[in-house]
Amino acid sequence: MKVVIIGGTGHIGTYLIPRLVMAGHEVICVSRNKSKPYSLHPLWKSVQHVTIDRLSAEANGTFGTDIKALQGEIVIDLICFTPQSAAMLTTALTGEVEHFIHCGTMWVHGHSEQVPTRESQQRKPFGEYGINKAAIESYLLSIGRQQGFPVTILHPGHITGPGWLPINPAGNLDPEIFRLLAKGETITLPNLGMETLHHVHAGDVAQAFMLAIGNRQRCIGESFHIVSEQALTLRGYAMAMATWYGLHAHLSFKPWEEWKKTVSERDAELTWIT
Repeated sequence: MKVVIIGGTGHIGTYLIPRLVMAGHEVICVSRNKSKPYSLHPLWKSVQHVTIDRLSAEANGTFGTDIKALQGEIVIDLICFTPQSAAMLTTALTGEVEHFIHCGTMWVHGHSEQVPTRESQQRKPFGEYGINKAAIESYLLSIGRQQGFPVTILHPGHITGPGWLPINPAGNLDPEIFRLLAKGETITLPNLGMETLHHVHAGDVAQAFMLAIGNRQRCIGESFHIVSEQALTLRGYAMAMATWYGLHAHLSFKPWEEWKKTVSERDAELTWIT
């Protein structure tokens, strides 16, 4: 089948596009063409690249028709962040595609209230990113029910893999945490370290997209979490990392208002939203 993948040179696309080619699909990768995949698989040579700046095309009102013109039977959207963006694209693609797969996020749920979080639990997002992604999910499922739009939504957690830093046990991207754990030194976590993180490898996320394509009839109209069965607490993650280094984790804790003063503003912001 002809698959159009929007934002295909990022974390997920790096692993997904070679899988699509290996499965015999004709693949069109839409991107700004300003970055390369994190890992250049030889099968990327079989991919057609189309350069579209989504923000500019949306501002001009042409993005939906641009994607429609590519005549994809399957469209995968990895970089949709506002309901308006989703509406422009799906309006153009209604009646034109056999399957539309949107990359959501676990942040549609907001703060964990029941662990593990199930797909059926009520959405209570916070922050601009989580609120917008939850609104996109609601919109897409609504037009799926009302208009028969063939949508599937996949919600990954903290995506990790070669080429970029993983979220650390303090909930941000400072690699110093890993160095301290490797040296057996003390790290300080916010509160009691009981907040949760839920990593998933980009290759596993790619596999989930492939499974959705292969099980289209079962997946249309559904949202799925793409994470492991269990999340890790901050302290549990730190302890696991220290064990991997052959050491015991030395942890200390501070209330949030005190802890955030010990890190950069950006790290504190990442920890808060993570």
